[in-house]
Amino acid sequence: MKRILQKLAGCCLAAVALPAAARVSDAFREPLSVYNNWAAYDELSDKIELSEELALRQLREIVRLRDLGVRFDYYVMDAYWFARDGGYRTWRKPHWPDGPDRWLAACREHGLKPGLWLSTNTLSRLDPFPAWEDSLNRERTAMCLFAGGYLPHLLETMQLWYDRGIRLFKFDFARFTAATPELAATLSREEIIRRNETAWREALAAFRARHPDVILQAYNGYGGDKGTWRPHRQDVDLRWLEVFDSLYAGDPSPADVPAMNFFRSVDLFSDHKVRRYAANGVPLERIDSCSPMMGNTATAYWRKTTGWKGMVLLNFAHGSWMNVFYGDLQLLTDADARWLARVQHLYFPLLAAGRVYPFGGVPGEREPYGFAALDRDGAVYTAVNPGQGVAKVKLPQVARSQSPLDRGRVLFHDAGFRPDLAGDSITLGPEQMAVIGFGRHATTASDLGTQSDIVIPRNISPLALDGVTAEPNATRASVRAPSGGRIRLVLRQYAANGEPWRSRGGEKPVRVSLDQVLRFDVRSGERTLPVEIQHNRRVWSGLSWAVGEVSATSWTPGETLTIRASSADPVPVTLKLEAYHVSDP
Repeated sequence: MKRILQKLAGCCLAAVALPAAARVSDAFREPLSVYNNWAAYDELSDKIELSEELALRQLREIVRLRDLGVRFDYYVMDAYWFARDGGYRTWRKPHWPDGPDRWLAACREHGLKPGLWLSTNTLSRLDPFPAWEDSLNRERTAMCLFAGGYLPHLLETMQLWYDRGIRLFKFDFARFTAATPELAATLSREEIIRRNETAWREALAAFRARHPDVILQAYNGYGGDKGTWRPHRQDVDLRWLEVFDSLYAGDPSPADVPAMNFFRSVDLFSDHKVRRYAANGVPLERIDSCSPMMGNTATAYWRKTTGWKGMVLLNFAHGSWMNVFYGDLQLLTDADARWLARVQHLYFPLLAAGRVYPFGGVPGEREPYGFAALDRDGAVYTAVNPGQGVAKVKLPQVARSQSPLDRGRVLFHDAGFRPDLAGDSITLGPEQMAVIGFGRHATTASDLGTQSDIVIPRNISPLALDGVTAEPNATRASVRAPSGGRIRLVLRQYAANGEPWRSRGGEKPVRVSLDQVLRFDVRSGERTLPVEIQHNRRVWSGLSWAVGEVSATSWTPGETLTIRASSADPVPVTLKLEAYHVSDP
């Protein structure tokens, strides 16, 4: 076991020791490919419900993709499969007329290991089961884990599903402050948290001891700062690695880093969170970035497949062994499936070698960064430029045993700006990512093409703003129109304390599209000019920025354009505006 821990810890540059008892499932000895059907439906931010028909449709898609070379090991049934009054032991009707029988049988038929979502101890669309009554908190919204009947009943439930073939449990919505009214009146908050966490860890350890082949995933409630602007701090309790195979780093969300390509900012968020968890001492193999996620639902920001290839490649670049693919597999064509199979064929051996290293700056601070995956005969580097300017990114030699980085090959990049690889450096355009192969990976056999739906401008330069004037929740400025190209406007929104402020467009279920909150008004005299944006969507996680572009077809070179950027957020905010000239000669 000691040798395994040394190997796991060696993948992370952070020098934080793991708990001595940290261990993983017998099934988690190599990288896994997990399908999770959340984002094919969404019952929290959208109105698309989970049903047997939807679940089996996605299983048929798994079979189709497998026939084209894609690997899937597990199929996880996410939230709200359960009957409201069944204590996680019965399935919701009429959505599941015969319970899970057909789904479980189909998983067995196709060699898929089934998994189930469970809330740790928070009631989410679930009534308290009679056996849980003496564990409920005063508000009847969560259960104490160290008193009453809830935890024993939950463990019995897990055993029942294990006996039916479930081999993965995803635990979400942990609330370790929950206590019965009597205990809440006598124990401190800190003591309640300690007792809940201890009881839960001991229970999971005992379950794992009986079933060493079960995979356990930890999601919301198990630590980790979900923002991208705060300085690093130790906020992940590494003791959870004693019982969980993976810790999730946060749902896909736009970072507090503006991007014309909305979904590139979502990429930056996942990359930033992986880096933060690694800095907390979590081995890269055991960080679940909750990506890739695609679908025509609110949880996926209705992206469908926009930018999906870059999202997949960045997830593999992270070095995780818990590779979870979320969403609607019907969106992938046969050609997409063959591409995904090639990516898996490239990365799974690299991940199994256990040599992945982050490098460069901090994604959430708009600093160029990347990840390097090494094997004995070569390396695959993934580099990202999150800023609004062309950047030269150094590709460092991350291990002394590594061969010099020369004669590399760009394997993949966003369309538009053509990355310039020179030795151990690559020049990237604004918001651009690229994958670079060295050694045996620097061949045409490893080429992965371009991402045609994210287009990077070939030229970008700052534009001076004149007459900048602050107004309540607004800012005004003027700019002299350049010749040709486009004017890119970048707006950032801050709270009174100087921190990024995320507008959400109101509370559920009446949230509005954020183009109704964060607005650009650009005029030539009395004429309003069209502004191209990508934040014209509801963003459940909120957004602290907006980016828009105005085309040269709307102005005469040299004329003065007036700009008003505003926020309809009810909270007083400060807005900061930048402008750039972008072009594609």
